[in-house]
Order: sequence, then structure tokens, then C-alpha cells
Amino acid sequence: MSGLETGGVEYAAIRKDRGVFPVMMHCTPIHRKNRISGLRGIIIDITSRKHMERKLEFLSLCDSLTGIYNRSFFQREMDRIQEDSTLIASIVLCDLDGLKLINDTLGHSKGNMLLVAAARIIKSAFRSSDVVARVGGDEFAILIPESSIEAAQAAYNRIKEAVEQHNEISPELPLSISVGYASGCPASQNLSNLFKEADDNMYREKLSRKQTARNLIIQTLFKAMEKRDFTAEYNGGGNLEELVASMAKALKLTSAACAAGLQLLARYHDIGNVGIPEAILFKPGPLTTDEIAEVKRHCEIGYRIAQIAPELKHIASFILKHHEWWNGQGYPAGLKGDDIPLECRIFAIADAYCSMTAKRPYRGKKSGEQALAEINLMAGIQFDPHLVRVFTELIGPF
Repeated sequence: MSGLETGGVEYAAIRKDRGVFPVMMHCTPIHRKNRISGLRGIIIDITSRKHMERKLEFLSLCDSLTGIYNRSFFQREMDRIQEDSTLIASIVLCDLDGLKLINDTLGHSKGNMLLVAAARIIKSAFRSSDVVARVGGDEFAILIPESSIEAAQAAYNRIKEAVEQHNEISPELPLSISVGYASGCPASQNLSNLFKEADDNMYREKLSRKQTARNLIIQTLFKAMEKRDFTAEYNGGGNLEELVASMAKALKLTSAACAAGLQLLARYHDIGNVGIPEAILFKPGPLTTDEIAEVKRHCEIGYRIAQIAPELKHIASFILKHHEWWNGQGYPAGLKGDDIPLECRIFAIADAYCSMTAKRPYRGKKSGEQALAEINLMAGIQFDPHLVRVFTELIGPF
């Protein structure tokens, strides 16, 4: 017998349970007396290969996070409609407001949740024949073939209504989306120009509502901070805000701005904790080296939040520096002595006292006398020694 291989051919095979699966057959003819009398070969199950091909095709056309089309596919569809269509088309552009701030504070996992929610809401506002794509980190674009400016306006309204409904259901992580749109005929107008017109309209809306969107994010961060705040459990040493106010009075710091800044610092110093995983913040045992490094990030996260919050901007520097030590061994900048703002030095002592006299997930509370003794031991190391003497006299005899 002799034969020549004929190559691989794909077929659909049927299992005993009647399920269909793809196979590839490689075979060669069997010759008998110069005639083909049969075939011999092998059959290979190519189910895994087909799955991989579909996955690669998906990745080439779609955004892996949101599942909608990607920029490459969107551009391809724009080119196709530019060449083929003589009817009016519309382009809608959407931008997810404040994504970078959410990523920097609450973490990229929360930012990704917002992106997925935004993609779902935007896609639900359009027809299955419309091309909905994620074209940038926080940008989405929609191509609506054979549509009018009225259809684009209607889609705009549907997006806004869906965002409102989402925020009612999920107020802990609200969405803010800026939207712009434009319509034109591809036969007489380049779709790239139409894209730019929609982009300009979107940015005009973004600028007009910038403060509203920012306030929404800030309020979300404040609410998240309240859920992670230990100060509600402070006891034994009094209220932290009252302690810093008493310290300011004892030091004869009569400026209203100074007193107000200290009280705001007492209230919002740990707002950066919104970006620290709860599993670390509320861990009942000792933290690992990596976990300690993660916790230390809260000063810088809090600083970024305060920088965009009008009511906190003037204490942003204090939030950044409230964990500096008198001997320069604190963080994040390693400031030393009088280089540390006075407000931070006052706050550090009052905060340490309140913290030690309150129960925490990782330890029990200490008595006022024990806390005061420990603060005095750290005078000249962690704390300003002059301020420690003032605080000791304020609290009681040592």
C-alpha cells in the first residue's frame, strides 16, 4: 500500500450524548491495484484550539475588562461606514469622571468596578446594531449608523437616566459620566471631524459640571472614611477635637484659622484610609512589613483627596505630615523637629493619647495614666518635648 497525505480537514463530530464538537481529520488514500480503495488517518479533537481562537478573536476586537468593543474595532467600523454609508450617522462620546482619583484613593479594583458599571449602562442605552466601544482608559465611544441628531439626544437622555438609577441603587460607589454627541452624513463629512465635534461637546459638559462631579466623589470618600473611622470608639481621654482645641488654648494660639485647622485635622487626618484594604485596617493581629508599608500610604492618599476638597485644601499639608516624628524617623518625608508644622506636632500627641485609651481591633485600651506615661517616654523621640510638658499639665499630674 502506498499513499499521499491529503492534509487536515475540519469537521463537526457527534458524541454519544449527541453533543457536537470540532475535529480535524488528517488522512491519506489507500491504493489497491492503482485504485483508491479507502482512507487511513487520524482524527484530532480541536475543541481547545477553537476556544483559544475565539478568545484571541475576542481580545483583538473587544476590551478585556468591560467586554465591549475596543478602539481598534471602533476605528474599523468608522472607516467602513465612511466608505459605504450615504445616510446620517451619529457619534456619542462618554467620559467617566474622576476615575484617576478613585484609582488613587479607593484602589484600581474599585475603579475597575466603575468602568464595568459604566460600560453596562452605556451599552444598555443603545441598539445591538450600534457600535459601543471603550476607546481609552476612561473614555467610551458609540457609533450609531443611520441615525439622527434626535436619536443621539434620546440616547444621551437614556444614559443620564440610567446613571441616576445606578446611583440610587449603589450610592456607596456612584457614577458620574460626561456625554457629548454629534451627527452628520459620512458622504459629505469626515467621521473623524464628527468624532472631534462630539469630543468637544463632551468636554464642554465635563467642564460645566466639573465641580458637581468632584463633590460627588468627595462625598463618597467622606462616607467611606466614616465607615473606617476608629474615633467613634475613643474614650478615656476625651474627644480628639476637644483635646487639640485645649492644646491650642494652652499654647495661646488664638488665631481662629489655627483652631479651625486643628479641628479639621482631628476630624479628617485619616481620610486616606479609604484607600487601604479593610482586611489590613481591621486586622486583629500584628501587621506584616508589607501591610505596614500599605498603611503608611494613607498620608499621601489623604493629601491627594484634601487637595481637591475646597474645605480641606488648606490642611492638605497637615494631613500629609501628621505622622512625622520629632527625631526624623516618621513618614512620609522624614521631617525633623521644627520642620514639622506646629499643628501636626500638637495633633500627634493628642491623637496618640486618644488612640492608646481606645480599644482597637489589634489591641486593648490603656488607662489615661499609662498612655500619658508612654507619651512622656517618647518625648524628644516621637513628640515635641515642650508640647509633651504642656499636654501633661493639661491632662493632669504625671
